[in-house]
Amino acid sequence: MKLLIVLHHRFELWQAPEWFAARLRREFPQLQVVHLSEYERVNQEIADADIAISWSLRGEQIQAAGKLQWIHSTATAIHALMSPELRASNIVVTNARDVHGPVVAEHAMALAFALAKRLPQAMQYQGEKHWAQADLWSARPRPRELNGATMTIVGLGGIGRPLAKMAASLGMRVVGVRQHPERSCEGVDVIYGPGELDRALGEGDFVVLALPVTAGTHRLMNAARLACLKPDAYLINVGRGVLIDEEALVQALRAHSFAGAALDVTSEEPLPPASPLWEIENVLITPHIAGLTDKMWERHYVAFTENLRRFLDGKPLLWVVQKEKGY
Repeated sequence: MKLLIVLHHRFELWQAPEWFAARLRREFPQLQVVHLSEYERVNQEIADADIAISWSLRGEQIQAAGKLQWIHSTATAIHALMSPELRASNIVVTNARDVHGPVVAEHAMALAFALAKRLPQAMQYQGEKHWAQADLWSARPRPRELNGATMTIVGLGGIGRPLAKMAASLGMRVVGVRQHPERSCEGVDVIYGPGELDRALGEGDFVVLALPVTAGTHRLMNAARLACLKPDAYLINVGRGVLIDEEALVQALRAHSFAGAALDVTSEEPLPPASPLWEIENVLITPHIAGLTDKMWERHYVAFTENLRRFLDGKPLLWVVQKEKGY
């Protein structure tokens, strides 16, 4: 049985380290493990692969994969994989939602704290060597408490669920939005369906986007939806940049329609130097680092090998993606 690993990216952390394949070979000697750091030999190697670890196989490569039964993506978002050829196939796709989700949830909470306590502004004043106690208090919105505030989480998946627990533990009221509102979620006080999104947005002091990319979520936060936010609300995006209409976001932020935004993801990455988002004072930008952790590949290894043992034993896999839905 053959396992093909092909993960190439300009950012080092997104590439599988050498120890990952070596450890698989030691622990699973029945597998032929092929680890590619480039895409040049993919067509050749995938032809007889049974399992692949990748996030970006093309349609023609899926067609060439005569034996492929399972693709595991080390990303949570799998829209880059969802070719018509893959959708039409019997290949099972799993993702890394439980590897990244809790870590991204931590980052979302850190952003909420930073916004609530006005930390970006405090750091700016620090650079000016200005003791800005009075300035930070007199500005709007003022520093605030998370306890008693409402966090609206749009998407109660791998990120939203652990985030809801964190928020609830801080004494926040948690409002959730999910496709199936009848399904409960620990830590969430009330759950709305997609048809009640505007209402949920209007209740949030902190609105967190934690959705997958689908046809229905692309530019979900358009001008009309941004107008639903309360004047003192903060918008936090740790999902994908295309969830927001960035032109509408820039206009709303410049008009101070709501308090501000924290963006870990943007429509184009890296964010171009010419983007106005860099210079808008009520925007906090982190460069898609929400999922970064020194434990990431160990977490990947534990999760993947749990599923690998299930696969080899003929048991149902965990974290299976619904290809027809795209998540």
